[in-house]
Amino acid sequence: MPASSFYMIRTARRASQIPKFLSLSRTMTTTAPIIPQDRHGHLPSSQSPITTKMHFFNSVMESGKQIPTYRVLDGVGNPIDGAEVPELDKALAVRLYEIMVLLPTLDNILYNVQRQGKISFYMTTHGEEATVVGSAAALAPNDEVLGQYREMGVLLWRGFTLNSVMAQCFGNEEDKATKGRQMPVVSDFGKKNPTLRRSCPQSLLFQNEIISQHFGSTEHHFHTISSPLATQIPQAAGVGYALKRDPERRGKNCAVVYFGEGAASEGDFHAGMLLASTIPSPTLFLARNNGFAISTPSTEQYHGDGIAARGPGYGIDTIRVDGNDVLAVLGAVREARKRCIESGRAVLVEAMTYRVGHHSTSDDSFAYRARAEVEERKKVDNPIVRFRGFLESRGWWTTEEEEGLKTRLKTDALHAFKRADGLKRHELKELFSDVYGGPEPWNISEQRNELSELLRKYGQVWEPWRKELDKFKGKGEELSGK
Repeated sequence: MPASSFYMIRTARRASQIPKFLSLSRTMTTTAPIIPQDRHGHLPSSQSPITTKMHFFNSVMESGKQIPTYRVLDGVGNPIDGAEVPELDKALAVRLYEIMVLLPTLDNILYNVQRQGKISFYMTTHGEEATVVGSAAALAPNDEVLGQYREMGVLLWRGFTLNSVMAQCFGNEEDKATKGRQMPVVSDFGKKNPTLRRSCPQSLLFQNEIISQHFGSTEHHFHTISSPLATQIPQAAGVGYALKRDPERRGKNCAVVYFGEGAASEGDFHAGMLLASTIPSPTLFLARNNGFAISTPSTEQYHGDGIAARGPGYGIDTIRVDGNDVLAVLGAVREARKRCIESGRAVLVEAMTYRVGHHSTSDDSFAYRARAEVEERKKVDNPIVRFRGFLESRGWWTTEEEEGLKTRLKTDALHAFKRADGLKRHELKELFSDVYGGPEPWNISEQRNELSELLRKYGQVWEPWRKELDKFKGKGEELSGK
């Protein structure tokens, strides 16, 4: 991909180096700054030329144009005139497609599983498969990834198994990352007994159901997702700086942080961008602009030209890419990563996509957008259909292979689901592990002792607790002493 597709955002250090800004606003008239001749010199501390004329500007592109969007494939999968298809062979292309198809297969099963009460929460990736999988394929397998909610495809690309996916969704004994402790939800009997909820430790009451989508895997260099919005962004800048300081990984790896355009409205976004630009670190910021921050449309999230327009203000190389074109994403993120590694500085990628699914199983998006709008986008801008067209045009995919793939993926996913549903949770004592490093603090010891006393007193005589304990490996006996 030509380097001219990227828009440089560093402050110019020589008078001849004029930075290219990127366009703002949809409704306002936008104009780029008129750069005067350096007749009157420049400020002592910079190369900003002095002018006698006032000129206000609000565009980061020349002539007030909007930032262009990089694309390789048209809507039916044909390379557009002048586009350069990124380097890939049949094996890579087919694997890209298979992971893209696996995502909605899992989404459909787990969404329905949540409706059956097997898991309490789920978030799909419908419509954003190309952004997630294309970017994953462009990274090194040991680049450090800090995700938001919809990046399960990155883990799948790196070899995360279906059994591991289900283990974290169910919070069972094979959930190595979170041990079933992420985002607990009050169980039915806890809800119905507020006095008990107030008087007893949260342990048993809050272990009845587990919210999924908080994946993590040390083996796959995927930092555990947390719920607070945008906290991973400044953390990623710190991870990138740590990589830069590590002699064994400097110049080899970068930190990659995913977030939505809604998260970019948080102060943490600006803190992360500022940190990565002023204390330079190889941090790749990847914004999934899917049009909605839960129910808030992007038109109400910002008045400027998207997230890419913010990169120049921090001196960060920036590109906007068609997030529904997997080859465009692959090429753009490859180049972005290359720049991160070679310069040791941050890069911002804004992937323009569309959230076809509801925000989560707790959301009904048809309350704030028309069903017809969603159905239209599914027809005219489907990333999976587009890439399948490309594969078929190359002779790399057939109808028979398509049918076989869908059958195999569904069978494998259902098998993993049924297996996970039959496994126990971790031992109850794991509630207190992995909280602090070093000697155990007094409050953890106190809580463990309190729970042990309650288990000895009520564990086998009160039916709701007895039923709950049966779901744990060891039935809590490691704490009750029985």
